[in-house]
Amino acid sequence: MAEAELATVARPYARAAFATALEEADGLVSWSRMLALLGAAVVEPAVERMLDNPANSGLVAAQWLTDLMGDDLTASGANFVKVLADFDRLALIATIAEQYEVLKANHEKTVEVAIVSAYELSGPEQDALKDALNRRLQRTVELETETDSSLLGGVVIRTEDTVIDDSVRGKLQKLAGTLQ
Repeated sequence: MAEAELATVARPYARAAFATALEEADGLVSWSRMLALLGAAVVEPAVERMLDNPANSGLVAAQWLTDLMGDDLTASGANFVKVLADFDRLALIATIAEQYEVLKANHEKTVEVAIVSAYELSGPEQDALKDALNRRLQRTVELETETDSSLLGGVVIRTEDTVIDDSVRGKLQKLAGTLQ
């Protein structure tokens, strides 16, 4: 399936997991952890082969995955895996986990922002950027920074579907495109 189709098929399952998490005490964190672990497990080649084996029914695959996760899976998490197996959707778990995290971040009014800069940002510079982004995005910003000397100067800011390229390299590329 194409990535867009996977996202479309996974969306109702992510919403169901999120709704269940909201009803449980400490559910948002618990479901986040469970889905992250399940998502990491199902993309492992050995697990993927087991789940894709046509000799295994959905029930067998669900039980195997539940046993593999052990105590990291709550009763509602095990039931979720069973429902996914019943509808042959175990391969969607990683996509479901990603969509769940977006729902969780929206609910908590948080957003992850990746900042790539030409040089290491100091603590006060990070704080200033974080404050400005908090105001602009109207959410609590969680910064992740990295350096890339090929930017020459400035920063590239990425969050969800927004990219702000205020780097020297980006400005030079725009200028070159305009001159052609």
